[in-house]
Order: sequence, then structure tokens, then C-alpha cells
Amino acid sequence: MLASVKSFLKNVPGLGPALAQLRKTQFTNSVDYWDKRYRAGGDSGAGSYNRLAEFKARFINAFVEQNQVSSVIEYGCGDGAQLKLAHYPSYTGVDISPKAVEICRSLFTGDPTKRFFQANLLPPGTRADLALSLDVIYHLVEDHVFEAYMEKLFASANNFVIVYSSNMVKEWPHKHVHHRRFTDWIAKHRTEWALVSTTPNEYPYDPAHPDDTSFADFYVFAKC
Repeated sequence: MLASVKSFLKNVPGLGPALAQLRKTQFTNSVDYWDKRYRAGGDSGAGSYNRLAEFKARFINAFVEQNQVSSVIEYGCGDGAQLKLAHYPSYTGVDISPKAVEICRSLFTGDPTKRFFQANLLPPGTRADLALSLDVIYHLVEDHVFEAYMEKLFASANNFVIVYSSNMVKEWPHKHVHHRRFTDWIAKHRTEWALVSTTPNEYPYDPAHPDDTSFADFYVFAKC
């Protein structure tokens, strides 16, 4: 019986490849998960597309314009889908996945305002007016990975940091998701930075519509 069910699912149009991709991206650790996901043809996730992506773009583009931000660095650029909606004078995209960097470089070939680096190959001392973290922090499952990421994020910002993430302690069924109160880490380890605004998501999480809603909100930090 189980074999016949598996055989049926495998032959459902579009579902077979999806199941194959899911098997290929079994969670082992944060770094491997995302590189394997991109190499298997996966994308950055629902938050980088459609109305959620548009909501993020409206918020950040307005912030960049209103605060005369001249340069942006993003830790976790992913597949570049979100970046297509961005209006930044100068952009540096960083990702742990070599495949993601390859995709972005191909996508934005010929655009002199954008450059991309694998995280461990980012030139020392690279900084920008604004550092971005979008839909990344709750994917940093391991504590040491989270802490290293936060240190780099704030060290790279001259004036502002914008985080788009959940900010709660809550169990989650997916192994590649780990909710935590990241603001507690900032309050303890980055006292020279102040949380100046929070903006709730226009589409708060609804388990009945997980691809069109999100548990992430905007948190804006400014250097004191």
C-alpha cells in the first residue's frame, strides 16, 4: 500500500520534482541547507515574492530615500528575487551559499551598482550606510552561527541596521527555523545601537496562508 502511494505521488505532475527537491534539502545545518536548496533549484522562499516582497520593498526603498542612504550591504542576499524591487544607489550582497552568489551575479550582470560576495570572501572592512537582514535571523538555527552573523551585520553598518524577522521564542515544526528574541542580543552586546522603530507586517502570519503571510516585522536600529 505504501509503495503504491509513493508511486502515485511521484507521478503527480509537478509534485514528483518537488518531492525530489525536498529530499535533497534535508536539514543538516544552516550553511549546508541553503546551498543545497539553491543547487537543487529551490528559491529564497515565499517572503521574497509577491505581496510580501512588495511590502518589504516599499518600506526599505522609502527608508533609503528619506534618510539619504548612499550604500547598502545585505547579509543573506539569497537568489536576488527581492533585490529586483530595490532602489539602492550602491549595493553589496553577501550570502553563505556559493550558488546564491552565482545566481545573483548572473541575474545582475552589467549593473555597476551591485556586487556580490560569498560570506567568507567578503573583503575585510567592507561597510555601508545601511546593513540589511531580511528573513534571515530565524533561519540561523545554531547559536554560534547566529552570534557570528549578528556581529558581522552590525560591524558592517555605519549608520543604520534594518532587520526583518520574527522576534520571539517559540517552537516551530520546521528544522530550518529557530525563532529567538534577537533584540535581547542587541541590547546586551551592541549598546551603541538604539532601536528607533518597529513596523508590524502588513500581512501577519496566518497558518492557513503561510505563503502570503509572515511572522516577520521590521526593526530599525540607528547608531547612537
